[in-house]
Amino acid sequence: MDRVKNSVGIWAFGPNATRFMPSGYHQEVTEEDMPSKVRRAVDGLGDLVDGYEFHYPGEVNEENVDKVRKALGQCDLYAIALGLFSDPKYSLGSFINPDKEIRKESVEIAKRGVSLAADVGAKFIIWPGGEGYNYSFQVLYNEVWEQFISAIAEIVAWANGLGVVVLLEHKNSEPAMRILMRDIGMTLYVINKVREQGVSTDNLKVNMDWQHLIMNGEPLAEYAALLARENLLGHQHGNSGWGNFDDDNMVGASYFMQTLDLAIELRRAGYGQNGERVGFDLFPYTEDQIEAIKRSIYQWEFIDSVAAKIDDRTLRQAQAEHDAVAAYKAVYKALGLDDKFIQGVQASRRRK
Repeated sequence: MDRVKNSVGIWAFGPNATRFMPSGYHQEVTEEDMPSKVRRAVDGLGDLVDGYEFHYPGEVNEENVDKVRKALGQCDLYAIALGLFSDPKYSLGSFINPDKEIRKESVEIAKRGVSLAADVGAKFIIWPGGEGYNYSFQVLYNEVWEQFISAIAEIVAWANGLGVVVLLEHKNSEPAMRILMRDIGMTLYVINKVREQGVSTDNLKVNMDWQHLIMNGEPLAEYAALLARENLLGHQHGNSGWGNFDDDNMVGASYFMQTLDLAIELRRAGYGQNGERVGFDLFPYTEDQIEAIKRSIYQWEFIDSVAAKIDDRTLRQAQAEHDAVAAYKAVYKALGLDDKFIQGVQASRRRK
């Protein structure tokens, strides 16, 4: 199988702020404009990266898109993500805001973002991080869900008319403490509800952010297999973390085996053959930004190369028999735990 192309979220190259370091750990880039940021990324990563992803309207918009595309050089603008969650105007949500005019405005902004995606041949990501609540009793659940689904349906209908693929990305919390679309199940619920409203969902798919699944205890490989089976596997956001926060650490820094399991299922699904990519969604707080992204690319492609070495027929037979021992034997053989290694272990135990 050919290498699956990749993309990188340009947000990795910002100041990388936290609430304890609101000015960011990379204060040297605070005044950097977007074309300069893009040139820095492209110059630093070179041919390792096929394309980049941006939030709309903050990172890319109608005013700067030509300069951004020029700065991208041979790389493409692969995906545009809606980015209203970082604007304090939408602190109570955008699609579910209690102000009807703000709700209407938010949908129109999203539709303009979709139109820009159509102009540049990009996909459009909706990660509804601000669509939720922070407290019990804070919202009328049925009402906000109706508003949310209606907004998604209107945006998808608009995207259908322009031939743009829309990618839904779930997360359980942050910035809203309880995001409505908080897991894979709720994401599928949204897709089904959009379909019930008479809107085609042929171009509505899922973006799997690995750390978002890890935070929920959701299995990467199993859900990738199921989404692929339903033709819903639209994109990947590669990263890792400790499991209790959206760390956006380097790929393979943790959850190595689960990531390897995912690589196997992506290969089995033929992921990438229809233009899908592995996008790197990283937030190098204290690390060198270029080097952290390079390391993620190398580590992902190493993990994928291990998946390619595994005897899939042997592994499938073990899985068909639910034989975990045989399955791990096949996996670890590709990692170097072969007969020669075993013989060396046994020989080291022999009494003289």
